[in-house]
Amino acid sequence: MARLLEKINSPEDLKKLKLSQLEKLAAELRRVIVETVAETGGHLAPNLGVIELTIALHYVFDSPRDKIVWDVGHQAYAHKLLTGRREQFSTLRQYGGIAGFPKRSESPHDIVDVGHSSTSISAGLGIVTAQDLLKKEGKVVVVIGDGSMTAGLAFEGLNNAGHLKKDLIVILNDNEMSISPNVGALSSFLSRKLTGPLARRFKRELESFVSHLPGGEHLVHAIKKSEDALKCILTPGMLFEALGFRYIGPIPGHDLDSLIKTLKNVKELEGPTLVHVLTKKGKGYLPAEREPERFHGLGPFDVRTGKPKPAKPKPPSYTSVFSKLMVRLGEEEPLLVAITAAMPTGTGLKAFAERFPERFFDVGIAEQHAVTFAAGLAIGGLIPVCAIYSTFLQRAYDQIIHDVALMNLHVVFAIDRGGIVGEDGPTHQGQFDLSYLRIIPNMVVMAPKDENELQHMLYTALKYNGPIAVRYPRGAGEGVSLDWELKELPIGKAEVLKEGTEVLILAIGNMVYPSLKAAKILAEAGISAMVVNARFVKPLDEELFLQLAQEIGLVVTVEENVLHGGFGAAVLELFSRKGLLVPVKCIGLPDKFIEHGSPQILRKKYGLTPEGIAENIKEWFKSLNKNGQRAKLEVIKS
Repeated sequence: MARLLEKINSPEDLKKLKLSQLEKLAAELRRVIVETVAETGGHLAPNLGVIELTIALHYVFDSPRDKIVWDVGHQAYAHKLLTGRREQFSTLRQYGGIAGFPKRSESPHDIVDVGHSSTSISAGLGIVTAQDLLKKEGKVVVVIGDGSMTAGLAFEGLNNAGHLKKDLIVILNDNEMSISPNVGALSSFLSRKLTGPLARRFKRELESFVSHLPGGEHLVHAIKKSEDALKCILTPGMLFEALGFRYIGPIPGHDLDSLIKTLKNVKELEGPTLVHVLTKKGKGYLPAEREPERFHGLGPFDVRTGKPKPAKPKPPSYTSVFSKLMVRLGEEEPLLVAITAAMPTGTGLKAFAERFPERFFDVGIAEQHAVTFAAGLAIGGLIPVCAIYSTFLQRAYDQIIHDVALMNLHVVFAIDRGGIVGEDGPTHQGQFDLSYLRIIPNMVVMAPKDENELQHMLYTALKYNGPIAVRYPRGAGEGVSLDWELKELPIGKAEVLKEGTEVLILAIGNMVYPSLKAAKILAEAGISAMVVNARFVKPLDEELFLQLAQEIGLVVTVEENVLHGGFGAAVLELFSRKGLLVPVKCIGLPDKFIEHGSPQILRKKYGLTPEGIAENIKEWFKSLNKNGQRAKLEVIKS
């Protein structure tokens, strides 16, 4: 007998199934998702928690006429399977395959490209407002998790939606709040009954009747208050009611019957409505239910045991080196405090939190607050280390400028996942940080060549009295030995790693070692390259760079950052400001959002491997020789 999922190529096919078949479909979706993520890696626990909710949404609403907007989008795997991407699902997060997040270019059912949290309510409100102005029909449904509700943007959207009274449906996917079975069952019953057609008609007729009685306005108000009081006593909906939303729930998020009946009723309501759904992360796969945090996002694993698949031994990751050093520095420096935005494990601060719980602060998915909170800690006399992924730190850009740099406060930014991140794709690639940080006054920006230099840079950052950022990549380090004695690096000073006479390679961060290897390839081709570890994007080692550029005459910059406004641009600005005319070749990421794929594939594609760097320089040499520019340069130098 053919599987139910094999018959579904669109939501219309889903609607042909009987209600009694949907439980079997949910089991099939779980199996496919678990088996696929076990091979490709990805977000497992969040997706397993919304299987029934996803089925109910597509069963009740008419996507894409009705718009389903996913917050973050790391829970949209079942959505992809039900909207025509079943046959491509095995390519999940692979280069050239389907993305791990909603992507408009993939399907008309993906309404918003997304990968950051808390954007859905604002986007959904904009969509429904546009539909009203353009006289278009269709519901707009937003699905947002309880974790995403910790961000201010979510409440800004709720506040505005309640004010505008638009026909927006917000599904609050709550996988953290506990509620007793009795209250849950009663609440589910109330939600269905209070939104049903009979209840709505009775309420309208009752309000119409009493409004014509003496003192009718007060009676209508009393009826409404009675309903509100009942909901507030039995449910946690008072906050959302205060924001102008009709609150419904909580309802059990794995009970398809309750979900479908409630959503059918909600579909007929007008005005802003919030449906509170209780789900369980990792539902249906025991290892993920037991360890939802570990199975939030992970690499390939063994389905039977849930354990990661064996991998070749690698050097310690930059994150793990940062993690251990933070604990050590915390023991040596009592003023040191650590802040993260809902990523204690991902940033490596979990060990610090366990060792110094009173000096660790997880502020939730609230990067803006994290940075301004860090500013306040610095004003108060502490040394805050704000550990946030590169792509998420973008969200706090105004706070970095206005609340930290403007006052020249001693806040240390530990920026993990700088550069190419990989399979999570364009929303997560850390390709802009060197550009967006170096233009800020008072800011110092460093990037280590290896995990040992990361130690010294973090130590330097603690000693420096001002805003300072240490940017490092995802994944394993270079395998170098780690010094026990930490040293303070001179601010703005680079180091020459290899002598050469024909081309000067200025490399930053994780592009230093590939540049050294490229220099060996160039040597085999008869080109002598000097390699310098820049260390600092701001301030640059101006004296050294100008001296070497004048002596050698040809300059190449290499960075794993977008070229616009990045390290290479800083070098060009330096030469322009000093009136130095030398040919400069900038190697880095192009002016585009980098797609998903393994870091190895992406670095090869964009010429950031040793072979790619060497080939780029050789081609440049050929063009210079062809145009006679190298001969002219030798005359000028002589």
